[in-house]
Amino acid sequence: MLALFSGKEPWFRAKKFGYGAGLPFRWQGWVTLAAYLLAMVGLGLFADGHGAMPTIAIVALMLCVTGIFVAIVRKRTEGGWKWRGGWGA
Repeated sequence: MLALFSGKEPWFRAKKFGYGAGLPFRWQGWVTLAAYLLAMVGLGLFADGHGAMPTIAIVALMLCVTGIFVAIVRKRTEGGWKWRGGWGA
């Protein structure tokens, strides 16, 4: 299964204007986005007053998951991340 994610092709389109990535255009990108959203919702629900973990620990986990997501998206964006369009283009 991991071999399906190990290719070199991009999963996300570059933004037409601005910096960063746009929406995914391959199924691997959609799976990555869905997994990130599920992780954020799950962590948010886990922190919702259950007292199992301190809020600071949940926020730290969310920041770690976000960092991993951004690194994956940055690596898998066609054309890389750079400023596009607008002033100074």
